[in-house]
Parts: sequence; C-alpha cells; structure tokens
Amino acid sequence: MTQTKIGIDAGGTLIKTAYIENERIQYRSFPSQAIDDAIKWLHDYFEKPAICVTGGRSQVLAKKLNVPAKTVVEFDATTEGITYLAGPQTLGRQFLFVNVGTGTSIHHVTDGRQERIGGSGIGGGTLLGLAYLTTGMQDYEEIVRAASDGNREHVDLKVKDIFEGLLPPISGDLTASNFGKAEWMREHKPSDSDMLAAIIGLIGEVIVTISTQAAAQYDTGAIVYIGSSFRSNPLLQDILVAYTRLVGKEPVFLPNGEYSGAIGALLAID
Repeated sequence: MTQTKIGIDAGGTLIKTAYIENERIQYRSFPSQAIDDAIKWLHDYFEKPAICVTGGRSQVLAKKLNVPAKTVVEFDATTEGITYLAGPQTLGRQFLFVNVGTGTSIHHVTDGRQERIGGSGIGGGTLLGLAYLTTGMQDYEEIVRAASDGNREHVDLKVKDIFEGLLPPISGDLTASNFGKAEWMREHKPSDSDMLAAIIGLIGEVIVTISTQAAAQYDTGAIVYIGSSFRSNPLLQDILVAYTRLVGKEPVFLPNGEYSGAIGALLAID
C-alpha cells in the first residue's frame, strides 16, 4: 500500500492541508484555533502518512502528531506551490507574489527563487478585528457575505466628492479618504454592510498600493495574489484586480491559491 503524503500549512488563521487521494490533490482546512480537530482528523483518516509541515504554527502542530514530520521554510514552500498551480500559465522568469493571510507578505521571485521584499500588518486579521469592533460580527463567512450588500460611498470619501461640480484631475471614483465621509455619517448612520464593505475596501487598497509599488520597483509585470483572505471574498479580489490593472500590472489569481504553502510542503516529501 502506497504511503499517503500530506502537506500542511499551519498559519495564524487557518490550518491548510493538501494530500493525494485517488491520484489527485485534495484540500481541507481548519481554523487555527481548532488545531485539535485537525490533529484528530489526521489521526483518524490516515494511517502512518508521510507529513511535511510549514507555516508559523507548524512546530505546535508537529508536536501533537503521532508520526514524525518534515519541516520546510514557509516562503520557499509557497513559491513551489505557486509554480505548481500556475502550470503552463506563463508568469515569466520573474514575478511578485502577495500572500494575503492574517497579514500580508510580498515576495519577488526570479527563476524560481524567492526573496521577501516587504509586507504589511493589514490582512485578513484586520478584517476580522475591525469587523468585530464596528459590527460585533465574528464569523468570517457572515462578514464577507454582509459586505457584498454594502455601499462604500456611504463611508468613503471619493475624489468626486471633493471636486463637486468640477472635473477632477484624476478619476472621480478613486478613494480620497477611507472612512472619510464623517459629516455624512454623522447625519446618516451607515449600515453594518456599508462599514464592512468599506473595511474590505481599505484593506484591498492598502495591499494593492504597496504591491504595485513593489512591482514597479522590481520591474515585474505579473502580481500573483494568494491567501486565505480571498476565500469567498469576491469584493476584495475585485478591488485588487481593478487597481492593479489601473497601474498597468497584471493580477493573477490561481485556483486553490490559498493552499500554495500546503502544496509546496506536499511536494517537498521525498
């Protein structure tokens, strides 16, 4: 019987697994606080598998396993996973990848070798924290679902709001100030959905600004966006696509991109 191979990316928000079953890669994830549930599933579902772990909580998870686990550097594993998922899609000999998880990490890849060039504390953890502070919501799926019904123009100050009656020098639909419509909000309290949409807008615009500036600095055309923050979150993805193309760079979203680290760990198993 062939030994099952499992790659695990244990991050701050999710524990993501990639494993081969019926000659295909399968995926499953668990909330990071449910690490014991993930361990139970691994012990119950697999018999003496070969496991490779990566991610910030990889050592915590590895100590709970009943089998030894190989360890691989998270950033290198993610690069390998992206290359695998991209397949024949041409990213060029160099590209950026932006991993939007709990926070955001930006990497420059040349000929398969990555270098971390920056990042931000803005990410999925920001969404969960600000959503709780503003609306009391705690469930990720509920948050992104509610945000899809929101109107950011009830919260954000647009360029066209400042140049009222005049032709602005840049697109009037650009954000002049996130959460900047204070006067309007004092008279018309925005809905929870409006605030959540504005939070996602803020996160997306910060990420795309630093990402496209890095792409310009390193003269790369493609920016690969991956991470658990895009799960069931088309609003965030749409913001990144629109603003990335606005500055002449090409946004790339890979199917199952959030599992890049887990796939890279899987591929590292001999």
